[in-house]
Amino acid sequence: MITPPPLPERSSTGLDIRLAAMLTYLLGFVSGIGFLLVERNSRFVRFHAAQSTLAFGGLFVLNILLSMIPFIGWIVSLLLVPVTVVLWLLLMFKAYQGETFKLPQLGDIAEQQVR
Repeated sequence: MITPPPLPERSSTGLDIRLAAMLTYLLGFVSGIGFLLVERNSRFVRFHAAQSTLAFGGLFVLNILLSMIPFIGWIVSLLLVPVTVVLWLLLMFKAYQGETFKLPQLGDIAEQQVR
């Protein structure tokens, strides 16, 4: 296993980069957008901010669309809630551990956005 290079200790926000990366997920796409706007130094934090924006923004839109479909859409929307919570906790944990944990397809898009 190849060890990734050490991460810089602070982001341009003044926070430890692991904490900043975790906070990109705290309020879903809202905190992701916020960190995309203010972070200048850390590609690690920007990656997690972009992934948060894509993942939770997409889930937000999906939830709105499902809520427009009577009964079946409402049930699927309710089933999506625990999946979203587990994903949210997993992504915050991985970011705080210093991992660049990429979601399928969305992680690649997020990575391209921060280059």
